[in-house]
Amino acid sequence: MQISFTFKKIDSSDSLKSYVHEKFDKLDKMLDSPAETNVVFSVEKIRHIVEVNLNCDGLRIHAKEESESMYSSIDVLADKLRLQIKKNKEKLRRHLAGDKKSIKDKGTEFSSEDGLVDNTITG
Repeated sequence: MQISFTFKKIDSSDSLKSYVHEKFDKLDKMLDSPAETNVVFSVEKIRHIVEVNLNCDGLRIHAKEESESMYSSIDVLADKLRLQIKKNKEKLRRHLAGDKKSIKDKGTEFSSEDGLVDNTITG
């Protein structure tokens, strides 16, 4: 995973970079192909904001988290990204397996007890 960092209104920190690498290396194992990730750290008053843009083989995920600590923001973002990647992989797996669920597949039958009028034409 190729990670680029941007720091807004905060000094660059090697400890934050290494922490992000540590957290996102676990996510990289979930992905099928190499990913490009942009991480933006910013501080506004007492809010520590972390934004992530992840691009991987057609998969684009944007996540943003703010809290009172950069490290807790990174932790929550890693969890959000993990869930989004997992959701996308499950969606692709269902699609490739042909397990598509559609409204057409669900046959709904109405009866006169439901209060609906039967409009079928008989000949």
